[in-house]
Amino acid sequence: MSARSACPRPLRRLAPLLAALALAGLSACGTVGPDYRLPPAAKSRQTEAQAPFLSAASAPAAVSLAPLPPHWWRLYREEQLDALVEQALQANTDLRVAQAHLQHARAVREEVDAERGPHASASLAVQRAQESGEAYLLPEKLPVTDEGDAGLRVAYQLDLFGQLARAEELARAQQQASEAALDLVRTHVAAQTVAAFVQGCAATLEQRDGQQALDLQLRRVEVARRLDAAGRLSALELGHAEAEAEALRARLPAFEARRAEAHFRLAALLGLTPRELPAERSRCNALPGLDSPLPVGDGAALLRRRPDVREAERGLAAATARIGVAMGELYPHVTLGASAGVTGVLSDLGQSSTVRWGLGPLISWHIPDSAARARVRGAQADAQAALARFDGTVLTALRETETALSRYGHDLDALADLKAARERAGWLAQQNQRLHEAGRAPLLSQLDAQRGLLSARSALTVAQAQVAQDEVQLFWALGGGWE
Repeated sequence: MSARSACPRPLRRLAPLLAALALAGLSACGTVGPDYRLPPAAKSRQTEAQAPFLSAASAPAAVSLAPLPPHWWRLYREEQLDALVEQALQANTDLRVAQAHLQHARAVREEVDAERGPHASASLAVQRAQESGEAYLLPEKLPVTDEGDAGLRVAYQLDLFGQLARAEELARAQQQASEAALDLVRTHVAAQTVAAFVQGCAATLEQRDGQQALDLQLRRVEVARRLDAAGRLSALELGHAEAEAEALRARLPAFEARRAEAHFRLAALLGLTPRELPAERSRCNALPGLDSPLPVGDGAALLRRRPDVREAERGLAAATARIGVAMGELYPHVTLGASAGVTGVLSDLGQSSTVRWGLGPLISWHIPDSAARARVRGAQADAQAALARFDGTVLTALRETETALSRYGHDLDALADLKAARERAGWLAQQNQRLHEAGRAPLLSQLDAQRGLLSARSALTVAQAQVAQDEVQLFWALGGGWE
């Protein structure tokens, strides 16, 4: 038997049409719409954006060009802080939201990918009806009968013009953008957790300094009262000392409020209510500090690492794919389908007279009109906006990093000056102590020198807290914490 005679007659009749469809697929323009490539003029491609940071020169001894480690908070070598950050990365509610959004994006991509495969449908219908005789070109009235229909249909879309391919590109880019958005939330959570811990530490130390300053001022008030009783001090000077003591006392509740605020921030970041977080988890008696230069890398590493840059780049890829999706609606959709079933009087179903089947392509085409072409132009405009958004995100990343580096360097300079001032105040307090013990300086002079030392130490504590917050801000600007 020849190959031609072995082929069923219906398929032989469809062969020319199938060949024409195959030829159309080969002669088509390929996948419709532009292929995504990062434009050469994009800001991230410029040499200036990938160069070392300008502001790194303001703190040459405090920063290095080494790459930022994945878990930057471990550079502090604080087990308590490590545990807080790790818990926040597991239980934070914003992360749960971002993870749900990522799951949704993955589900959408799976749905789009499934369009590549065949689709099957089954039907079963039973009804008691009277058919129209005229519908069958019969002049007489047809009897009422029980009718039945059962069938199975399988359809497969031929992606001749790449409509499905562009839809898959769009779904893939959207999923990758959701992954980057999740990473961005991780960087925020890690930085906010460390910042809240630092705030609690700073409030504790500032409260300690404030309490010591108050205790010292109360001693001065006591001495002033004795001198006033002996007629050696005016009432005005005594009132001034008492007023200063009350002013110092009034500052203490603010420190306690800041410490409580830090505790409540930590609880929320850890996904806990304030009552669920034990006080000892947030208690801190020393500010965390680095024992080595802060690694910052360069602009190229920054742009590869920052999740918001990656999210914006994937948004540009999605916008480009959306142009192809819109252009795909200008072309026909071709579906190859096969169906089989039985239709007829219910009691005769299954007999050869009720069997039906069909095989062939379905070509559907919405003739392009001005609305369809307007959608293409709209998608192209969205892609231009996505490129501008991507360039803006790159510039923002560089600006935030340069600003954080500059502030860090200048605050380190101020910290060095305050350390020198504290050392000087400490030397003066020691000299006054010796003079007082030798009877060559009054007690008030010694107390004033101690007050100067406490004031210098308090200013140093504030500066150290600011430097610690600067480090957290710089780590956040560098985009670390999600790898």
